[in-house]
Amino acid sequence: MADVNPHAAGLVLGYAADRAFGDPRRFHPVSGFGRIARATERALYADHRAAGTLFTVVLVGGATGLGYGADRLTRRRPLLRTAVTAAATWTVLGGRSLAREATTIDGQLRRGDLPAARRQVTHLVGRDPSQLDAAGVARATLESLAENTSDAVVAPLLWGAVAGPAGLLGYRAANTLDARVGHRTPRHERFGWASARFDDVLNLAPARLSALLAAGLGGRPGAALRAWRRDAHRHPSPNAGPVEAAFAGALGVTLGGVNVYHGVVEDRGTLGDGPPPQPADLRRAVQLAARVGVGALAVCTALTFATRNVARIT
Repeated sequence: MADVNPHAAGLVLGYAADRAFGDPRRFHPVSGFGRIARATERALYADHRAAGTLFTVVLVGGATGLGYGADRLTRRRPLLRTAVTAAATWTVLGGRSLAREATTIDGQLRRGDLPAARRQVTHLVGRDPSQLDAAGVARATLESLAENTSDAVVAPLLWGAVAGPAGLLGYRAANTLDARVGHRTPRHERFGWASARFDDVLNLAPARLSALLAAGLGGRPGAALRAWRRDAHRHPSPNAGPVEAAFAGALGVTLGGVNVYHGVVEDRGTLGDGPPPQPADLRRAVQLAARVGVGALAVCTALTFATRNVARIT
């Protein structure tokens, strides 16, 4: 068993578990972390950045420490270390659930059930869906699918390859806090600053890997790379922009435009060329997201061997 790479094997097994079973319906560890985050926010909240920084350090540090401790305790037992890495990977990945939501919306739109699709899309996006037509729901779904393929699949795998369970749990903690307090609401403008910025930093490399994979595996590499290079900067997010632009180019559609968030109108620019996405494009988008996930698994599995060799040398 000395030749087993527990982190590589764990990533593969955890990815397979996510694709086979998805998120557990009850008692999900990320939901438990969310409850801890709510309690910690109540204890530490103050309307300034220092309090938000402490909030981020405590929760992300705790999750990272838990993963590191479990990894170290099992370092001389490869099978158990593989199991720990697999469990952590399964816990933090969201590819199956993301595909399920997009596929459900696809079916609702194909049946002409726009009210159901509007309700369903709120599971993926924060924008107001009440005035969206079928094409608008399709665009919202495709944009979320692209961004969250990076956030919920590629990024966890990459940080797991770099740092094992510590990277997996620490990344998911940071990403969860960004979703909770990283939006610029009056309450979280200052308090959520550290969580939002830290999540941006952690996603810099994964987002660009996601865009590269979308370009390479989407069937239209030239169009995807062109859209990424030309349009990504129009998006307000430094990480969602490259991914959504590459998906748009790969699928031959135009994403972006005007969205309404809690009554606030936001123009996110346009990404890509071609017509706006239609419901029929969602199936192709789900397939592309699946290919990006498999590509990321291959890259990250290889990376675990590289990091292992570097550790041996040093």
